[in-house]
Amino acid sequence: MYAILDIETTGGKYNEEGITEIAIYKFNGHEVVDQFISLVNPERDIQPFVVNLTGINSNMLKNAPKFYEIAKRIVEITQGCTLVAHNAKFDNRILTTEFKRLGFDFDSETLCTVELAKTLIPDLPSYSLGKLVRSLGIPVKDRHRASGDALATVKLFKLLLSKDVEKTIIQKFLRKEPKLQLEPKLIEIIATMPSITGVYYIYNKEGRIIYIGKSKNIKKRINQHFTGTDRKSKKIQIQVATVTYDATGSELIALLKESHEIKQNKPIFNRALRKTLFSHALYSSIDTNGYTNLTIDIADGRKKYITTFSNRQSAKDFLHRAVETHSLCLKLSGLEKTLNSCFKYELKECEGACVNEENTILYNNRVNDFIEKYSYKNQNMIVIDRGREVGENSAILIENGVFAGYGFYDLNHQLNNIDILKSIIIPMENNRHTQHIIQSYLRRNKRLKILKFK
Repeated sequence: MYAILDIETTGGKYNEEGITEIAIYKFNGHEVVDQFISLVNPERDIQPFVVNLTGINSNMLKNAPKFYEIAKRIVEITQGCTLVAHNAKFDNRILTTEFKRLGFDFDSETLCTVELAKTLIPDLPSYSLGKLVRSLGIPVKDRHRASGDALATVKLFKLLLSKDVEKTIIQKFLRKEPKLQLEPKLIEIIATMPSITGVYYIYNKEGRIIYIGKSKNIKKRINQHFTGTDRKSKKIQIQVATVTYDATGSELIALLKESHEIKQNKPIFNRALRKTLFSHALYSSIDTNGYTNLTIDIADGRKKYITTFSNRQSAKDFLHRAVETHSLCLKLSGLEKTLNSCFKYELKECEGACVNEENTILYNNRVNDFIEKYSYKNQNMIVIDRGREVGENSAILIENGVFAGYGFYDLNHQLNNIDILKSIIIPMENNRHTQHIIQSYLRRNKRLKILKFK
């Protein structure tokens, strides 16, 4: 659990500043579950430059509560939480100083979004909150007011958690929290899991990830792990200490995250998922008559393929549908072995490519349309899918035929501005597995929105 906060102060000498406004959002890694926002009477003068910056003046604070009046609420909302702030040292120092004046020791683990952003989004020109969120397309209301800046930090931290594919933030947090290292009852873990699409992470008591999985219903899948009687399930049941999850909304992103993060983290119980996801591929060639032929064969990484399949039967089923949709020849598509015309020619449903009657250019154009649709070779495109919540969408970025990564957006300008889109994208390796996952998903979900750009 995280307490994401922002504090506005009077300014002045070091350790003599007073708080004028505080905002705290309690964040469980997915959504805000509690919040506290209040002006504060600092019982001292506010520096003129601070008044100009924040708009908060002494008249506004005359009837505001003094710090000692809100101290209990601050302790309650931050208890058991890691403090998160943009320049966390400053906010933590101000809070610690105020509590010391009351004779109370306020001690909490902190995370700084400045440092996290420098690690996870390197080489940006500026890491000030305003410029950083602007470069990422994150909207900010009431800049330089506690509630506006804290809420912007919530959105920034959510993005940083998504970019932290190695889960260093969460694993560091788990190792520092003894109460999470105690093995809980399995039924208690299941109760905390949501029935949503996403990726889940099973940790042992040392805070190490021992299994990563994806599901369209995380609660149901975790329940299956914890009630399973096979050897792997029993081992997981013995070693599990806690489970976390990342909502994705999109099953495609869940599949991509699962594949990528298994390679990154190498959990001990994911050995089976490291194997090849596909066994067959679709290839093209030009025959002696100039026609483009299609062939299903064993997948070979040394050859250029159009798309890949988990087995031969799924490849044949797909190619039969393609023959119907694009009016292709059964013989030239490798689905019918004959020395003469194909069966569809006899039914007058084939234009005669199998017996050299159809113009090669016309036939090959239809084949190329089919290949372009399913190979995304050399294409620049964005695949738009469901987001994690209402009003949000996900985006899969492909540049020049290479999968670049994924991200989430809720504003059109984030999608239309390619530079902003690239900044919020969580980069992923482009390999045969990711290509297979994307192509298979596109084949199964024909109604997905796809935007092409230059």
